[in-house]
Amino acid sequence: MKRLTKKSLSILLVFVTVFSLGACGNNKNQGTISSEPSTAAGDGASTGEEATTPAGTAQNDNTSSALEPNLTAPIELRFSWWGGDTRHEATIKALKAFSAKYPNITVMPEYGAWTGWQENIATQLAGKTEADLLQINWNWISQFSPNGDKFYDINQLSNLISITNYPQDLLDLMTANGSLQGVPLGTTGRVFYWNEATFKKAGISVPASFEEIIAAGETFKTVLGEDYYPIALGEYDRIVLLMYYLHQTYGKEWVVDKKVNYTPEEVKAGLDWINMLEDKHVTPTLATIAGDGADSLDKNPRWMNGYYAGIYEWDSSASKFQSALSEGQSFIIGEFPADLGPNKSGFTKISMGFAISANSKHPAEAALLLEYLTSDPEGVTIMGMERGTVSNSAAEEILVEEGLLSGLTYDANKLVMDFKGYNLDPNFEHSALKDSTGYYYEVFQNLSYDQTDTATAAQYLIDCVNEVNAAD
Repeated sequence: MKRLTKKSLSILLVFVTVFSLGACGNNKNQGTISSEPSTAAGDGASTGEEATTPAGTAQNDNTSSALEPNLTAPIELRFSWWGGDTRHEATIKALKAFSAKYPNITVMPEYGAWTGWQENIATQLAGKTEADLLQINWNWISQFSPNGDKFYDINQLSNLISITNYPQDLLDLMTANGSLQGVPLGTTGRVFYWNEATFKKAGISVPASFEEIIAAGETFKTVLGEDYYPIALGEYDRIVLLMYYLHQTYGKEWVVDKKVNYTPEEVKAGLDWINMLEDKHVTPTLATIAGDGADSLDKNPRWMNGYYAGIYEWDSSASKFQSALSEGQSFIIGEFPADLGPNKSGFTKISMGFAISANSKHPAEAALLLEYLTSDPEGVTIMGMERGTVSNSAAEEILVEEGLLSGLTYDANKLVMDFKGYNLDPNFEHSALKDSTGYYYEVFQNLSYDQTDTATAAQYLIDCVNEVNAAD
């Protein structure tokens, strides 16, 4: 276990890069999506004359003619994304349909779970080996492309991508140095989800308040046994739940003017509260969760079989947790507890985006794929809400017409939008904080493993967040 001492941000970032290097190009899942055998060779260069030019030329010349996709010569694209099994299945189905519509374009999918994904992409971006089309997190723009040069300027592809389908305020958040670095797929927030079957087994109703969640810890332990817990919280879940506590209790933004807007005493109170959840058998220790041996909670047998009866998770990720449950389990949306204070505490962010690599040899064809997944009726219908609710107005109309703008993800998102009180600050998910080698993990691991006290951890967390923001 790491000793809780102040460390250099630059050293951490170097470590993240070195750690990720071995995973570069070694994706968990990779294959070819095409309606016909691929005839493209090597890095995807087609036979015959190139139809498009590298990003460094046309996209920076506002007087140049618009790029047009090559619909005859063999083209090979790489497309990378993370997610759960249901997202993978829907995306692969959409890619097959895309290649049936555009037979000369072969799509190489690269996908996996979130764990380690950001580190892998950071290494690819540094080495200019990233895919042509990428699913991105919103914070990747400020972290990896603050000058607007890592991803292709979507403004230069407006003849192929329906930019006007997206709200301008979200497009502004996807813009760096005047360059539109991607399109926003939607907005998301965290929601409480419960396995109702386990609560019924314990003889109690699903909780609607923190008082009831805490009381359920003792009930689970007494009635069901030591292995049952009302909610499972990993390291990142704990920092997000800490924000919930602080926002509802004190009613302030987490970061203002790139500095933490809370006192060490206030943060300590929140950390004491998180520790209390472990002490009262509400959530398992991090050592217990790590001992389960699963890469992610949705793959954890204790979640699948109802031993962990709750999660606090993004509305856009609900389907993977629901589909992972074994027969006889019951997945429902919970209420937002409001017994910590008078303030709203839900917060939202851009769920994710699609971006085209600035190094892509085929930006026009990548734009064609992006447009197919986000605005084409066929692609939109296949994808449904596997990436959460949609911000694209055309996609929303299509989903309404098809009766697909409903269900668990949609209902959860509506709940978030009604309860939200704050927006996520741009650096909240910075890799120096959020990655498995980052400060959030360090703080909560040290607390859970009894390696430090909450006063020390509170000051350290504040210092680390301030350091990351100062370096931005």
